[in-house]
This record gives sequence, structure tokens and C-alpha cells, in this order.
Amino acid sequence: MDFEQVRTFLSVAANGSFLEAAKRLHVTQSTVSARIQNLEDYLGTRLFVRNRAGASLTPTGKRFLRHAKSLLLTLEQARHDVGLPGRFRASITVGARIALWEGFLPQWVGHMRETAPDISIRSEISFEEDLMRRLVEGTLDIGLMYTPQHSPGLEVEHLFDERLVLLTTNPEQAWPGPDYIYVNWGPAFYAQHRDNFPDLERPAQTVNIGWLGIQLILCNGGSCFVPIRMAEAFIDSQRLFVVPDSPEFKLPAYMVYPRESEAEVVSQALAGLRLFAETERHKSSPGD
Repeated sequence: MDFEQVRTFLSVAANGSFLEAAKRLHVTQSTVSARIQNLEDYLGTRLFVRNRAGASLTPTGKRFLRHAKSLLLTLEQARHDVGLPGRFRASITVGARIALWEGFLPQWVGHMRETAPDISIRSEISFEEDLMRRLVEGTLDIGLMYTPQHSPGLEVEHLFDERLVLLTTNPEQAWPGPDYIYVNWGPAFYAQHRDNFPDLERPAQTVNIGWLGIQLILCNGGSCFVPIRMAEAFIDSQRLFVVPDSPEFKLPAYMVYPRESEAEVVSQALAGLRLFAETERHKSSPGD
């Protein structure tokens, strides 16, 4: 089994067709068929059922799909690490929720580039489920998120608390309006939201990331809860406004990393994250 076999398997699974996979991979259909045949021979099982509609995964193919994604990621990570130019002494992979890439993590990356220019940084955006899975698998060095799960061998460390504020494009409009967008910030936010608005009907719009909520209300008007960090520039330019007398909610942000990691680069990265987290804590403290 090799890299191209796994990549071809994932392409066929995603496109549901050997022909379409061949087009996407820029190879012939016979090459795709040969790779899949060799992979099936190696695994000793049939992965696809071919029919007029294309190709569909067999039950064993569906089980292999999750492993194939992990294998491809591991191979790409290995190629990235082994193929580092000589000017780099190490590499680190950091993944986080998109909201944490607004201001906080880009500043940390800049700090790392200044203090450790010989470290290669791979930055990624993902959700908690994928971040935790990759931390367990060892393909992610540090994950930053809002609702981490505790897992053996992983350390969960609180960084700072986000201040979620209710923003609107029209401060004169009574709230809640029909264009309110519920941003799913996780179970803790849901509980706070329910307690403060027990009679609020299910909003017409729901999104899974704050950035998307902001884009929708900027384009169409409306309101949503987002971290104040993401909102400051829009508030300063008077494109968005804090809803008068609206509550603020607390959303803890955490970093998760291997407990027994001996890599110097990870320790250096964690120290930098703690430094910038301290700044965020001062910003959100009462009176600031």
C-alpha cells in the first residue's frame, strides 16, 4: 500500500466514480482501477461495488474510509517533517477553531516567527471532533478549542474566556428580530442562552461558526453572538453595534497537547500561547 493508492481510494469514494476520480487526479481510468485493485489485494477485501451509477463503498470500504483519511494525513505530515529545508530545525502543527484565528493565533504565529525563525509552522482550522482525534493519533501537536474532551495522555489547559456579545446591524430595531442568527458555540453557550432567553422561539437561521454569522448579518442585516475580539473592527467602523442592555456570555478557550511531549518546540509554542492568553485575560477583565 502506498500514498497514491490511498489518495486514489479517497478520490473514488468522494466522487463516486472511477472516471471522475481519474479526471481529478489527472491520470487514466485504467490507472485508477489498477491502484484500487492493488489496494484491495493488499487489504484482502473488496472496497467498491461498480455499477451504472458509478462506484459505491462496500461495508468494508466504509470502515476503511476513516483509516484512509488518517493514513493520508499521517503520510502528508511525515513528508512535511522529513522534507524540511535545512534552515529549519523542527516543525509544529497547530489546529484551532476559526474564531481563535481571529487576532489571537495570528499574533502568536508572528511571535513564533520572530523568536524561533528556525521552526516551520503548519496552521490549520478545524472543529473539536477532528482536533481531538488528531491529537490522539499524534498528527497534531497543539489543538485550541472551546469544548475539549478529556483523553488519556492529553493535557487540557484553560487559556482565557471569550466575551460573547450580541451584535446587530440596526441598533434601533427591537430585539429579537426575525433576522437573529443563532451561532452554535457549544453546550455551555446553549445553556446560558436558554437561561437568558427562555421564551425565545427557534431562530430561522443557525450557523456553526461565528465568522459565518458575521458575514450573513453584514450582507443581509440581523444580529448574532460573537466574541468581542472578532467584532471590535466592525464596531469601530460602525458597521455593527452591540445590542443595548444585552447580556454577555462567557466562552472558555482551551489548548490541548500531549502530556508527555518532550519536544522543545512544543514547550516553546505553549509558552508563547500562555503569554498571549494572559494579554487576552487582561483585556476581558472588569474595568478594561
